[in-house]
Amino acid sequence: MKFIHLFGLITVLSMSTRFVRGDEGMWLFNDLPVDMLRQKYDFEPSAEWAEHLMKSSVRFNVGGSASFISSSGLVLTNHHVGSDTLFKLSTPERNIMEVGFLAKTTAEELKAPDLELNQLVNIQDVTETVKQAVTSEMTTEQAVAARRAVIAKIEKEALDASGLKSTVTTLYGGGRYHLYQYKKYTDVRLVWAPETAIAFFGGDADNFEYPRYCLDATIFRVYENDKPAKIEHFLKWSADGPVENDVVFVSGNPGRTSRILTMDALKFQRDLNLPYIMSSLRRQEILLQQYGLRSKENARRARDELFGVQNSRKARLGMLAGLQDPQVLADKAAAEKALLEAVNADPKLKPLASAWQTIAETTQKRAELLGKGVAVNSHLFGIALQLVQMAEEDQKPSGERLPEFSEAGRESLLQQLYSEAPIYTDLDQVLLADSIAKTLEQRGFDHPLCQEILAGKSPSDRAAELIGGTKLLSVENRKAVAAGGLQAIVESTDPLIQLAKIINPEVRRIRVITDQLDEQDKQAYAKIAEAKFATEGTATYPDATFTLRLAFGPVMGYEQDGQQIPAWTNMGGAYDHEKTHEGQTDYVLPASWKKSADGLNKETPFNFVCTADIIGGNSGSPVVNRKGELVGLIFDGNIQSLSGNFVYTDKQARSVSVHSSAIREALKVVYGAESIVKELGK
Repeated sequence: MKFIHLFGLITVLSMSTRFVRGDEGMWLFNDLPVDMLRQKYDFEPSAEWAEHLMKSSVRFNVGGSASFISSSGLVLTNHHVGSDTLFKLSTPERNIMEVGFLAKTTAEELKAPDLELNQLVNIQDVTETVKQAVTSEMTTEQAVAARRAVIAKIEKEALDASGLKSTVTTLYGGGRYHLYQYKKYTDVRLVWAPETAIAFFGGDADNFEYPRYCLDATIFRVYENDKPAKIEHFLKWSADGPVENDVVFVSGNPGRTSRILTMDALKFQRDLNLPYIMSSLRRQEILLQQYGLRSKENARRARDELFGVQNSRKARLGMLAGLQDPQVLADKAAAEKALLEAVNADPKLKPLASAWQTIAETTQKRAELLGKGVAVNSHLFGIALQLVQMAEEDQKPSGERLPEFSEAGRESLLQQLYSEAPIYTDLDQVLLADSIAKTLEQRGFDHPLCQEILAGKSPSDRAAELIGGTKLLSVENRKAVAAGGLQAIVESTDPLIQLAKIINPEVRRIRVITDQLDEQDKQAYAKIAEAKFATEGTATYPDATFTLRLAFGPVMGYEQDGQQIPAWTNMGGAYDHEKTHEGQTDYVLPASWKKSADGLNKETPFNFVCTADIIGGNSGSPVVNRKGELVGLIFDGNIQSLSGNFVYTDKQARSVSVHSSAIREALKVVYGAESIVKELGK
C-alpha cells in the first residue's frame, strides 16, 4: 500500500499542464492546482492552508457538507442539509422545521437521533494494491469478488490500525483508488435553525434560480464524552466578506459527476435514464402532495421527503436540459473524437481503444434493464430488507460481503438501522402501496413475483396488512431480529420480513448483473483514464465521488436574457421580494423578520454568486477567502449550473451562497443569538 503524504503531490504536480476551462475543477486536496492558482489569481496555497481548510471541513452522512466554526464544536451547514434532523426532532406540538429553534444554553441543545459527521484527516493512494488483485485472466464475476475482497481488507486493516472510519474511493472511473480516513462524530446536537419560510424563501419557484434571498443556514454542535468537542481546526469568521471579482474557495463534498462518460453513455442518460428517473420523481411528488393535502399534520410529515423529491426533480431537469443542448454534446463528441484519434495513432495506446466498445455494450445492457427492477419500497420495508440481507451477508467473511455490510462500515450501518427517529406508519403505508403498484406496472400484474407480493390483495390492502402487522417500528425488535441472525430471519413471522424474503432473491439477481456491469465499466474507464493521462498529463481532476474537493472562482455576476444579473443581493431586498410576490405563500417572510425589520442593516449582503465548480453534495460547503476565513455558505447553484454533472461552463453557471455577514446579522438582530455570535471563530 503506497502512502502519499497529504500535500506532497501539490509540489510534484503543480507544474503540470492543466487541461480545464475557466474555473473548472473539483480538485483533490492531495493534488491542488497550485501552478494554476499562482498564474491566474496570484495565490499559492501553502500546505498549512490546505490542511487547515481540509480539517475544518465536515461531511454529513445524510448527504451534504459543513464546516467547524468554533473551537467548541459548532458546525455550520445549510438548513436543507440539516432538515432531515430538523424533521426527526419535530413533533406536531413543536414543528422545528417550520418555526425554527434556538438553544440559549448547551443544556437546551437537542441531540440528533442518527446523525453522523465525518472529518477527513488522511488520504492514502491504494491504487497499486487494488489493481494487483484483479488480473486480465479473471472473469467479470471473479473480478468483482477480487476487487470487493481487497477493498474490504484495506478498509478493515486501516480501521483496526487507526480507529478511523476508512473508505476506499474509486477515482478517474477506476484509474485510481484512494483510502479516505475520517474521524466520526455521532453525538451531534442542534443549536440554531431559522424558520423554513426564510431558509427556503421563494420555495420551489426560486429553487435553482437567482437572484435569491435565503438564510439557508443551520448550526449544530459536536460532542465527545457528553461534552462539547474541542476542535483544533475551525474557520474564523471574516469581518467583511469578499468584494466583486475576489477569488473565493469552496471546500465540500460534491456528490457525483459523470464528466468522464463516453458519448454512448451520455446519450443513454439523455434519452433513457434521466427521463425515467424524472418520471419516477414526478410520481412521488404527486403522491406526497396528495398525502399532505389531507391535513396540516400530514403536510408536516411529508414536507422533508417532498422537498427532497422536488429538489431532485428540478436538478435532473437541469441536467437533462444540458444534455439536450446540441452544442454541449457536439463539444463532448469533438473531444472524444480527438482522444480516440490520438489513441489510435499511438501503437502503445491503441489497445486502450477497446474501452469505448465495452462501454457501448454495457450501456446497451443497462438500457435493457431499465425499469425491470423491483420498485417495492418504504422506510419500514427498507429496514426489513436490510435485516434479511445483513443476516445472509454475515454468514460470509467480511471480504466476500456486499460492501455496505463489511466490518469496516458496521458501526455506521447499525446507527442508521437502530435510529429512534420517528416513522409515520400512515405515510409509510401510502409509500409502500404506491411502490407495489409501480412494480405491477413495470413487470405486469400476472408476473409470478407480483402475485407473491400481492398475496391475493390489492396494493393498498396489501400495504395496510404489511404495515399494520409489522413489529419493526420498535427499535428493540429490530435489535432482537439482528441479534438472532439468519435463524431469526428464517423463523420470523413479521409480514414485512416475509415480504423481504420473497423479494430479496430478485433484488440480489439484479444486483449481481449491475455489479458486473459496474466492474466492466471500471476496467473500461480505467483504460480511458490511462489514455487521458497519456495525452493530457496526470494533473487533471477526477469526477466527484462525495469526497472532499476544492473548487474556486471569482465573485461575479452574469448576463441572462439580455440583462446583467448582479453578483449580490442584500437583506433589504428580501422585503422588496415579498412585496413583488404579494399573496404567494412561498414569499411570506416569517414574523421574526417583520418584527426585526427596523433593526436590520438592510444593506448587509445576503446572497452572492461565484464561478466555483460545484454540484449536489456541495450544499453546506464553506466558502473562504485567501486567508482561509469564512465568507459564505454554499446552498445552491443556478439553473445553468445543473448541466455540471456532465460538463462545466462558467458563462452563466454560478454557485450561490449565503453571505457570512447576513448570517451574523440575522443571528444578532432577528434571533437574539448573541452567545453564538460571540462563539464564532473562537
